[in-house]
Amino acid sequence: MTKTFTFAILHFSIAFTVAYVLTGSVLIGGMMALIEPAINTVGFYFHEKAWKRFEARQANATARSGIHHHHVLAG
Repeated sequence: MTKTFTFAILHFSIAFTVAYVLTGSVLIGGMMALIEPAINTVGFYFHEKAWKRFEARQANATARSGIHHHHVLAG
């Protein structure tokens, strides 16, 4: 959870800095630091749903074809 929290702080900080540098406005920088990550989170949710459907289709296609791939996870 600490890693997630520190990443959120990093994300907010980057969003604020980019918006502030582009506009010179603390208000707009602050708004962007809140709005952009919120929208990005919603987008990520739908991306994950679509990706899981894609992976399921790939797994079904592989199972139907009789081809088996072995995946090694790098740790």
